[in-house]
Amino acid sequence: MFGDAFMDPARLQRRAHVLERADRARSNELPAVDDREQDVIVGDMSWRPNPDPTAVPESPPAGVDIIIEARDRDLGDGFSVRRLLPHGKRRAVGPFVFFDHFGPVRFAPGKGMDVRPHPHINLATVTYLFDGEMIHRDSVGSHQAIRPGDINWMTAGRGIVHSERTDPVRRGVGSSAHGLQLWVALPREHEETAPEFHHHPATTLPTFTDGGVEVRVLAGEAFGLISPVRTFSRLIYLDVRMDAGATFDVPEDQPERGLYIVEGTVVCAGQTVAPTHLLSLHAGRPVRVRAQTATRLVLIGGDAFPEPRHIWWNFVS
Repeated sequence: MFGDAFMDPARLQRRAHVLERADRARSNELPAVDDREQDVIVGDMSWRPNPDPTAVPESPPAGVDIIIEARDRDLGDGFSVRRLLPHGKRRAVGPFVFFDHFGPVRFAPGKGMDVRPHPHINLATVTYLFDGEMIHRDSVGSHQAIRPGDINWMTAGRGIVHSERTDPVRRGVGSSAHGLQLWVALPREHEETAPEFHHHPATTLPTFTDGGVEVRVLAGEAFGLISPVRTFSRLIYLDVRMDAGATFDVPEDQPERGLYIVEGTVVCAGQTVAPTHLLSLHAGRPVRVRAQTATRLVLIGGDAFPEPRHIWWNFVS
């Protein structure tokens, strides 16, 4: 249900111009990419219209609007992506319009991650790793390794091209990959901002620990801690690790919230929730989860935009 029909002629013309610029950028501004890779590959963390992730049919626990089960996409070489957003019943959570969980995977020697050069506009991509390492390159000149706990925040604005790949040395000996890539839509007044890239090492991101729960504030503000990541709208993005038996009270100050179980199992209002499920939470309602095992969660949320957002391939409008 996404496509050109949602865009007026002026926007379509602008996007055609961006694609033209993207083609030039792939040829001229990413010189180390060989000629075989000039075509944009869609078998990566890109959006094409496809069946939605599955909405769990049973009644959700108190405080939860809907539970979404990820839909797996096999990208070959043992590499898969679990997609949570967009979903037919929940297109976004706050400004977060796209949510992919990739891995965990172990690549054999000679194999690795190859997200080839491709364009984005009108959004920010947010990459976060639990394990492994990858190299980010883009058309504004960035060349950055990302490691577990780091944040790569790339604002596409009016247009950028980037790639994400396994480092050649790691590729030669075998490597691993496990992490998340999310897309954050930009407010209307910032959609055409200049593209930029910012890397935030794990050591710069504030951490809160209490009663068997460790919270890293990746973006936004929580528990009196403020992330150094610059955003264009109010949002929250937390990495939460819990010991077995620990409890976590989800912050209530965001109008839209989504809680994703990366690893482990939690109990929410008496209902057990397994890994790779996203809980879309009711606004302003208290929600407490208890870890049955050692567990890792991420919390996303923020203000919804007054106008709808539409996705076509790697573009948001």
